[in-house]
Amino acid sequence: MSVHSRPPLLDLDSAVVATARHLAAKAAAPVVEIARSHTTVSVERATLRLAGITGADSTHRAGDVPWVNRVVDTVAEHCGLQDGVCGPVFHALAEHNLGSLTELAEATAAGQVTYRVPTGKDATRAAKASRAAVAKGLRTVDRNRAQRDKLVAKLGDPPRRPWIYLIVATGDIDEDVVQAANAARAGADIIAVIRSTGQSLLDYVPEGATHHGFAGTYATQENFRIMRAAMDEVSKEVGRYVRVTNYASGLCMPEIAVLAGLQRLDMMLNDSMYGILFRDINPIRTFVDQRFSRQVHARAGIIINTGEDNYLTTADAVDAAHTVTVSQLLNEHFAHEAGLPDELLGLGHAFEINPKVPESFRLELAHALLARELFPDAPLKWMPPTKHMTGDVFNGYLLDGFFNLAGALTGQSILLVGMMTEAVVTPFLSDRDLALANVRYVLEAAGNLAEDFRPAPDGLIVKRAHQVLGEAVDLLGRVVDDGLLNAIAEGTFGLMKRPPDQGKGVAGVIAKGEGYRNPATDLLDEGATK
Repeated sequence: MSVHSRPPLLDLDSAVVATARHLAAKAAAPVVEIARSHTTVSVERATLRLAGITGADSTHRAGDVPWVNRVVDTVAEHCGLQDGVCGPVFHALAEHNLGSLTELAEATAAGQVTYRVPTGKDATRAAKASRAAVAKGLRTVDRNRAQRDKLVAKLGDPPRRPWIYLIVATGDIDEDVVQAANAARAGADIIAVIRSTGQSLLDYVPEGATHHGFAGTYATQENFRIMRAAMDEVSKEVGRYVRVTNYASGLCMPEIAVLAGLQRLDMMLNDSMYGILFRDINPIRTFVDQRFSRQVHARAGIIINTGEDNYLTTADAVDAAHTVTVSQLLNEHFAHEAGLPDELLGLGHAFEINPKVPESFRLELAHALLARELFPDAPLKWMPPTKHMTGDVFNGYLLDGFFNLAGALTGQSILLVGMMTEAVVTPFLSDRDLALANVRYVLEAAGNLAEDFRPAPDGLIVKRAHQVLGEAVDLLGRVVDDGLLNAIAEGTFGLMKRPPDQGKGVAGVIAKGEGYRNPATDLLDEGATK
C-alpha cells in the first residue's frame, strides 16, 4: 500500500529531523529492554491461543472463564511463569496423554493436573511440541495475510485517498453488521467496531457472538469472524476491499492482536501509551504487551493506529502539539523495533484546536503537514474534532467540513468521519449518512487541491511547523535525561501521571528467568513458519 506522494512543503531541517529520531530511539531503548526481559499473563495466553486453545469454562459461578485463563492462572500458581507457560503446558499434555489443549484445560479445571517446569529430555520434547503447535497458528495468520492481498488485487483498493473510516458501535454484533454494510455502500472504506465500555480493563477476552455491549460491541474472536465475513460479501458488492478495524489495547492487547490475525482483520488500534494514560494500566505491562502485539501485527500485515489524538482531549491542542510529535516519534521507533514497517504504521493525530483561537485552521494545517512530512511513508490517521463539539450541530457540521478539507489539503491517509452529534448523543444512522455526505462533498470538490497548495515559506504554517518540531526535540532531550517512564509518571503526555510501579494489571507482569522459552516470540523474531 502506498501513501500520498507529494513534494515537501515545510523545508524541514534534515539534521533536526535526524536528531529527533535519534533522541526518540535513545529515550525508547530502556523501555525496549524492559519489554524484552519481561513477559505478562496476556503474552502467555496469546501464545497458547496461537497454539490452538479456544473456548471457555461455562461452569464457573461467576460466568464463563476462557480456558486459556484457566490454564495460565493454574501454571502461575503451580510453578510460576518465569520460564514461560509452554514448557509446563506441553509437558503436562504429554504426561497425561491428552489429545488437545482443550482437554488439558478441562482436566486443569477439574483439579487433575499439576504443572511443573520440565527439565532434560522432557523440556526438549515440550519445546518441540509447543513450537509445532504455535507455528500452525502462525501459518493461519500467514494464510490470512495472503488472502487479503489476493482480495485487494481482485477487488481493488478505494480509488482515492484518504480512505474513509467510519465507526459502528451498537453493542450487538448482528446490528453492527447491518450498519457496517450500509456504511460501506455509502462510501466507507474502513469499518471500525468500537469495543464495549470497559473491555480494555477486563483481564480476559469474552467468548462467542455478543449482543449486550455498552456503547460498543465486545471484541471476541467470533465477532471478528462475523464482521470480516460480512464485509467480504459487501466488498464484492461495492467493488472494493472494505477493511475492518478493532482495538488491540488494554489488559488483553496481545490476545486480541492474535485473534485479529487469526480472523483477518486489517487494522487495529494499538498505541504505546493510550492504556497507560487513559485507562491507568501499568506502564510495564503495557510496553511488554505492546511489543508482542506489534510483532503479531507485523506478521499479519495489519495496519496499527496509534492514539496521539487522545492527548489533545485532555491537554490544549496548541500548547501540547509537540507532545503529539514526540509520541509519534516514539511510536515509530517502538514499531520498527518490533518489526512493523512504515506502511503498517498508522500514526494518529487530530483536528482539536479550539475554533475560537485566531488562525486555528492555519495552525491545524501546520500540525497536519508536519506529521505528513515527518512520516511520508506512513498511512497517517487523521482524527476529527471532538473536544470542542457542542449541541450546535450546524456549527459541528461546518467544523467537520473544515476537518475534511484539512485532511485533503495535507495528504492524510485515513480520515475518521466526524459526527456533528459528537459528545451529544450516540449517532443515529441518519447522522452517519450526513457525515459521509460531508466527506464525499469535500473529497469530490477539493480532493486534489493539495496539488495547488503551497504555504508561504515565511508564513504562519511553515513557521508553526518548525516551532513544533523544535519543541519536540527539546522535550525528547528532557525525556532522555529523565527517562521515559519518569516522564510518563510526571504527566508529560496528556497531563496524566502514571508511575511505573502502579496501575491495573501490575500483578500480571513477570521477569523472565534464565530458562524462559516462548515459541511465539522465537518464530516471530525468526520469521519462521515451523
